[in-house]
Amino acid sequence: MTDPMTASVPGSVTDSANSAANSVAAPAAVKIAYSDVEVGTELPARSFPVDRAALVRYAGASGDFNPIHWNEKFAKEVGLPDVIAHGMFTMAEAIRVVTDWTGDPGAVVEYGVRFTRPVVVPNDDRGAVIEVSGKVAAKLDDNTVRVDLTATSAGQKVLGMSRAVVRLG
Repeated sequence: MTDPMTASVPGSVTDSANSAANSVAAPAAVKIAYSDVEVGTELPARSFPVDRAALVRYAGASGDFNPIHWNEKFAKEVGLPDVIAHGMFTMAEAIRVVTDWTGDPGAVVEYGVRFTRPVVVPNDDRGAVIEVSGKVAAKLDDNTVRVDLTATSAGQKVLGMSRAVVRLG
């Protein structure tokens, strides 16, 4: 990866550790047919609550124990407003809108984002919320579509150029 603010995951995407326990239940998965999708088709939007406990669980699963993700004093000492969510955690939550829509995480054949702002996670009863919406931006070859995602937290865009290529039935 040449740009440290960009992440890309080819192939299938897996869910973030224990994030299902911290989000609103997804609607039942339905297989989506390529012929039923048009440019502009909107995917069901989702909200993903994030608290400090979720960040600690993700750190354990990912092996990323950087203190900016769990130690408020350290995060503030290095110039952050508070503890921030892992970028890959945020990325994983965002792709869930697509995998819930397709009903098959293996349908994601390409996924990339640009990290634009951190998700700040205060140590209170509310934590943070990542709001994600998606829209089919292009119909491609081989029964694939490009889905553009929008991810925000606290009213600010946290992922830019968030795009997935998905193979549909």
